Amino acid sequence: MKVCVVGSGGREHALAHVLSRTADVVVSPGNPGMADPIRVTGRPVHEIEADLVVIGPEAPLVDGLADRLRAEGRAVMGPGAAGALLEGSKGFMKQVLAEAGVPTARFAAFGAAQRDEALAYVRRVPGPWVVKTDGLAAGKGVLVARTLEEAEADVAAKLSGTAFGAAGHRIVIEEALEGEECSLLVLFDGTTAVPLLPAQDFKRVGDEDRGPNTGGMGAYAPMPHIAEAQIDAIMATAVEPLIATLRARGIDYRGVLYAGLMLGDDGPKVIEYNVRFGDPEAQVVLPLLSCDAAELFMAVATGTLQRIPSPTFSADAAVCVVLASPGYPEAPRTGDPIAGLDASGQSTAGGAGVTVFHAGTSRPDPAGPFLTSGGRVLGVTALAPTLQAARAKAYAALEPIHWDGMLVRGDIAARAAGDPVGGGAPDEAEELVR
Repeated sequence: MKVCVVGSGGREHALAHVLSRTADVVVSPGNPGMADPIRVTGRPVHEIEADLVVIGPEAPLVDGLADRLRAEGRAVMGPGAAGALLEGSKGFMKQVLAEAGVPTARFAAFGAAQRDEALAYVRRVPGPWVVKTDGLAAGKGVLVARTLEEAEADVAAKLSGTAFGAAGHRIVIEEALEGEECSLLVLFDGTTAVPLLPAQDFKRVGDEDRGPNTGGMGAYAPMPHIAEAQIDAIMATAVEPLIATLRARGIDYRGVLYAGLMLGDDGPKVIEYNVRFGDPEAQVVLPLLSCDAAELFMAVATGTLQRIPSPTFSADAAVCVVLASPGYPEAPRTGDPIAGLDASGQSTAGGAGVTVFHAGTSRPDPAGPFLTSGGRVLGVTALAPTLQAARAKAYAALEPIHWDGMLVRGDIAARAAGDPVGGGAPDEAEELVR
């Protein structure tokens, strides 16, 4: 089978990596860390002959790429624009969740002309407050405000366009939920829904969840204390009602439903729904697949999940540690040469069970070093029989990797693995420099 993966980040590298086990994989536009047998092309997806197209990022999904490809008769894993609006507009997502009866945080939505109403709302309801851009902001348009002054300033900055441009001209203000976060990736083919392994990601830039929100600084899977019965409960409470509502609205959704959940004393509540594989969750969940990913994704695209066996996974655990540029997430510096990578873009201290997924790298000279070209640059993923061993292997593999000002959290999966979290975690991202 020939598969075309659309995208260029760490998620797409992980997709191509697992698909290349059984399929001929080409990635458009890809990145220089995607090495043989993965092929990278600058040609647009419409010009690439493939049996299956897997769309990685949210922006082309919201823009309707899946619709246009299906109109050409292509098999596509990824929702059309109507389904992708779940991520394209947080206000729309909240309306659908309310219609479906899915438990979620209390909220209110405001447009750019409703600044005074939004400020009055945060003054009226008790904090903490979660202020989100309604539109796409690459996972960074969320602030958990602990003080009224912080909430008021963020509301004003987002609605004015100062903080996130047009994405923030409409905002959603939510109550802050308490509990443990969980990401559950679900494959849905329009009729059948199949959950993958639960994972946990680490959104804040600093150790012990300090500093600003990011697209994700690391992740691990599976979550050892989440039993199958709890996954069944999440599916029944948070996924199946949403799917029924999508079908009632006439939305033929074929792709990934990413449920960002808070597991509290009163059961699971949905923080957000995304319409693609999470990143970095994809970098820990996908490598653990022990079945044929190409066959699985083709079944999603063609509505035939019921005809194939349920997905299977390795008994290993996986830990991914993200390495980021200085200044991330607000103003990352790029163009720095990266030390500690071999000619194929892998860690010089890697080995069996370790993969470095490239998210933001360039290589102007094919014989020269890789350079940083984004906020999140690399994801170092390690697989091992236990979470503690996978964590140790990931951190050992990133030891030789370095560039000036590199940011890395030291506590990814520490609590779940039973390792010391460490004291004296910095308050500022700049203090995380290796």
